[in-house]
Amino acid sequence: MVEFTITGEALWDRMERAVERVNERLRKTVRILEDAKIPYAIVGGHAVRAWVAQVDEGAVRTTKDVDVLLRRENLPDMIQAMTQNGFCHRETAGGDIFTERPDESAREAVHVVIAKEMVKPGEFDPNPDLEPQTRANEFNTVLFETLVRMKLNSFRDKDRVHIRDMIDVGLIDRSWLDRFPSVLSDRLKIILDDPLG
Repeated sequence: MVEFTITGEALWDRMERAVERVNERLRKTVRILEDAKIPYAIVGGHAVRAWVAQVDEGAVRTTKDVDVLLRRENLPDMIQAMTQNGFCHRETAGGDIFTERPDESAREAVHVVIAKEMVKPGEFDPNPDLEPQTRANEFNTVLFETLVRMKLNSFRDKDRVHIRDMIDVGLIDRSWLDRFPSVLSDRLKIILDDPLG
Protein backbone atom coordinates (compact mmCIF):
# COMPACT_ATOMS: atom_id res chain seq x y z
CA MET A 1 0.00 0.00 0.00
CA VAL A 2 1.29 3.46 -0.91
CA GLU A 3 1.09 6.10 1.82
CA PHE A 4 1.97 9.77 2.09
CA THR A 5 5.45 10.38 3.48
CA ILE A 6 5.14 14.17 3.31
CA THR A 7 2.12 15.66 5.08
CA GLY A 8 0.81 18.80 6.76
CA GLU A 9 2.36 22.18 6.01
CA ALA A 10 5.32 20.57 4.26
CA LEU A 11 2.98 19.05 1.66
CA TRP A 12 1.07 22.33 1.21
CA ASP A 13 4.40 24.13 0.75
CA ARG A 14 5.58 21.67 -1.90
CA MET A 15 2.30 21.89 -3.83
CA GLU A 16 2.29 25.70 -3.80
CA ARG A 17 5.99 25.98 -4.57
CA ALA A 18 5.65 23.77 -7.66
CA VAL A 19 3.21 26.26 -9.22
CA GLU A 20 5.28 29.27 -8.13
CA ARG A 21 8.49 27.83 -9.58
CA VAL A 22 7.10 27.31 -13.09
CA ASN A 23 5.64 30.84 -13.12
CA GLU A 24 8.99 32.23 -11.95
CA ARG A 25 10.77 30.23 -14.67
CA LEU A 26 8.46 31.70 -17.32
CA ARG A 27 8.96 35.27 -16.08
CA LYS A 28 12.73 34.85 -15.83
CA THR A 29 12.97 33.37 -19.34
CA VAL A 30 10.88 36.17 -20.85
CA ARG A 31 12.96 38.83 -19.06
CA ILE A 32 16.22 37.30 -20.33
CA LEU A 33 14.99 37.05 -23.94
CA GLU A 34 13.54 40.55 -23.95
CA ASP A 35 16.61 42.12 -22.31
CA ALA A 36 18.76 40.41 -24.98
CA LYS A 37 16.31 41.54 -27.70
CA ILE A 38 15.89 37.97 -28.96
CA PRO A 39 12.66 37.44 -30.96
CA TYR A 40 10.53 34.70 -29.38
CA ALA A 41 6.99 33.52 -28.71
CA ILE A 42 5.79 31.52 -25.72
CA VAL A 43 3.81 28.50 -26.91
CA GLY A 44 2.59 25.26 -25.35
CA GLY A 45 0.85 25.10 -22.00
CA HIS A 46 1.60 28.68 -20.93
CA ALA A 47 0.09 30.07 -24.12
CA VAL A 48 -3.00 27.91 -23.57
CA ARG A 49 -3.19 29.16 -19.95
CA ALA A 50 -3.12 32.78 -21.13
CA TRP A 51 -5.93 32.25 -23.64
CA VAL A 52 -8.10 30.15 -21.28
CA ALA A 53 -7.65 32.73 -18.49
CA GLN A 54 -9.28 35.31 -20.77
CA VAL A 55 -12.54 33.40 -20.37
CA ASP A 56 -12.43 31.47 -17.08
CA GLU A 57 -9.57 31.59 -14.57
CA GLY A 58 -11.02 28.53 -12.86
CA ALA A 59 -10.34 26.49 -16.00
CA VAL A 60 -6.63 27.37 -16.12
CA ARG A 61 -4.45 24.25 -15.91
CA THR A 62 -0.93 24.34 -14.51
CA THR A 63 2.01 23.22 -16.62
CA LYS A 64 5.53 22.13 -15.67
CA ASP A 65 7.72 23.42 -18.47
CA VAL A 66 8.15 26.52 -20.62
CA ASP A 67 8.03 26.21 -24.42
CA VAL A 68 9.74 28.97 -26.41
CA LEU A 69 9.27 29.26 -30.17
CA LEU A 70 12.54 30.56 -31.61
CA ARG A 71 14.15 30.96 -35.02
CA ARG A 72 17.16 28.67 -35.54
CA GLU A 73 19.49 31.63 -36.19
CA ASN A 74 18.68 33.04 -32.74
CA LEU A 75 19.50 29.84 -30.83
CA PRO A 76 23.19 30.74 -30.20
CA ASP A 77 22.09 34.11 -28.76
CA MET A 78 19.54 32.40 -26.53
CA ILE A 79 22.13 29.90 -25.29
CA GLN A 80 24.50 32.75 -24.43
CA ALA A 81 21.82 34.87 -22.72
CA MET A 82 20.30 32.02 -20.73
CA THR A 83 23.62 30.58 -19.53
CA GLN A 84 24.87 34.05 -18.55
CA ASN A 85 21.78 34.28 -16.36
CA GLY A 86 22.32 31.01 -14.52
CA PHE A 87 20.53 28.47 -16.71
CA CYS A 88 22.22 25.22 -17.74
CA HIS A 89 21.96 24.34 -21.44
CA ARG A 90 21.85 20.82 -22.78
CA GLU A 91 20.81 19.03 -25.93
CA THR A 92 18.38 16.15 -25.64
CA ALA A 93 16.67 13.86 -28.11
CA GLY A 94 13.77 16.33 -28.01
CA GLY A 95 15.95 19.35 -28.72
CA ASP A 96 17.63 22.12 -26.75
CA ILE A 97 16.55 22.70 -23.17
CA PHE A 98 17.55 24.95 -20.29
CA THR A 99 17.33 24.00 -16.62
CA GLU A 100 18.03 25.98 -13.48
CA ARG A 101 20.16 23.17 -12.01
CA PRO A 102 22.40 20.71 -13.86
CA ASP A 103 20.52 17.70 -12.44
CA GLU A 104 17.03 19.10 -13.00
CA SER A 105 14.50 17.05 -14.94
CA ALA A 106 13.58 17.96 -18.51
CA ARG A 107 9.98 18.06 -17.25
CA GLU A 108 10.83 21.32 -15.48
CA ALA A 109 12.92 22.83 -18.26
CA VAL A 110 12.65 25.62 -20.77
CA HIS A 111 12.23 23.84 -24.12
CA VAL A 112 13.21 25.41 -27.43
CA VAL A 113 10.75 24.88 -30.29
CA ILE A 114 12.39 25.80 -33.58
CA ALA A 115 10.22 27.90 -35.91
CA LYS A 116 9.53 26.62 -39.43
CA GLU A 117 10.95 23.15 -38.69
CA MET A 118 9.24 19.81 -38.23
CA VAL A 119 9.18 18.58 -34.64
CA LYS A 120 9.14 14.93 -35.66
CA PRO A 121 8.65 12.97 -38.88
CA GLY A 122 5.07 12.34 -39.84
CA GLU A 123 3.59 15.55 -38.49
CA PHE A 124 1.38 17.46 -40.89
CA ASP A 125 2.89 20.93 -40.45
CA PRO A 126 6.25 22.37 -39.53
CA ASN A 127 6.23 24.73 -36.55
CA PRO A 128 4.95 28.21 -37.43
CA ASP A 129 7.10 31.29 -37.66
CA LEU A 130 7.08 33.84 -34.82
CA GLU A 131 5.04 36.30 -36.86
CA PRO A 132 2.30 37.22 -36.73
CA GLN A 133 2.14 37.24 -32.95
CA THR A 134 0.38 38.98 -30.09
CA ARG A 135 1.15 40.10 -26.56
CA ALA A 136 -0.31 38.14 -23.63
CA ASN A 137 0.11 40.71 -20.87
CA GLU A 138 3.85 40.33 -20.20
CA PHE A 139 5.02 37.92 -22.92
CA ASN A 140 4.83 37.40 -26.67
CA THR A 141 2.81 34.48 -27.97
CA VAL A 142 1.39 33.25 -31.25
CA LEU A 143 -2.08 34.10 -32.50
CA PHE A 144 -4.81 31.87 -31.09
CA GLU A 145 -5.54 30.07 -34.36
CA THR A 146 -1.82 29.35 -34.76
CA LEU A 147 -1.70 27.85 -31.26
CA VAL A 148 -4.71 25.63 -31.96
CA ARG A 149 -3.11 24.46 -35.21
CA MET A 150 0.12 23.62 -33.35
CA LYS A 151 -1.85 21.58 -30.81
CA LEU A 152 -3.72 19.71 -33.55
CA ASN A 153 -0.47 19.08 -35.38
CA SER A 154 1.28 17.54 -32.34
CA PHE A 155 -1.86 15.82 -31.04
CA ARG A 156 -0.19 14.17 -28.02
CA ASP A 157 -2.25 13.47 -24.91
CA LYS A 158 -1.41 16.86 -23.40
CA ASP A 159 -2.27 18.62 -26.67
CA ARG A 160 -5.68 16.95 -26.73
CA VAL A 161 -6.24 18.00 -23.10
CA HIS A 162 -5.35 21.59 -23.98
CA ILE A 163 -7.78 21.53 -26.91
CA ARG A 164 -10.50 20.16 -24.61
CA ASP A 165 -9.82 23.01 -22.16
CA MET A 166 -10.24 25.55 -24.97
CA ILE A 167 -13.45 23.86 -26.12
CA ASP A 168 -14.74 23.76 -22.54
CA VAL A 169 -14.48 27.55 -22.13
CA GLY A 170 -16.01 28.21 -25.56
CA LEU A 171 -12.89 29.36 -27.41
CA ILE A 172 -13.27 26.58 -29.99
CA ASP A 173 -16.47 25.09 -31.40
CA ARG A 174 -17.65 23.28 -34.55
CA SER A 175 -17.27 26.42 -36.64
CA TRP A 176 -13.50 25.88 -36.35
CA LEU A 177 -13.63 22.68 -38.41
CA ASP A 178 -13.53 24.69 -41.65
CA ARG A 179 -10.38 26.59 -40.65
CA PHE A 180 -7.93 23.72 -41.02
CA PRO A 181 -6.83 21.19 -43.65
CA SER A 182 -8.73 17.90 -43.46
CA VAL A 183 -6.05 16.06 -41.45
CA LEU A 184 -6.18 18.63 -38.66
CA SER A 185 -9.92 19.18 -38.98
CA ASP A 186 -10.51 15.44 -38.53
CA ARG A 187 -8.44 15.52 -35.34
CA LEU A 188 -10.47 18.43 -34.00
CA LYS A 189 -13.71 16.64 -34.89
CA ILE A 190 -12.61 13.61 -32.84
CA ILE A 191 -12.33 15.81 -29.77
CA LEU A 192 -15.51 17.79 -30.47
CA ASP A 193 -17.42 14.52 -30.87
CA ASP A 194 -16.06 13.18 -27.59
CA PRO A 195 -15.06 16.17 -25.43
CA LEU A 196 -14.60 14.06 -22.30
CA GLY A 197 -12.14 11.77 -24.04
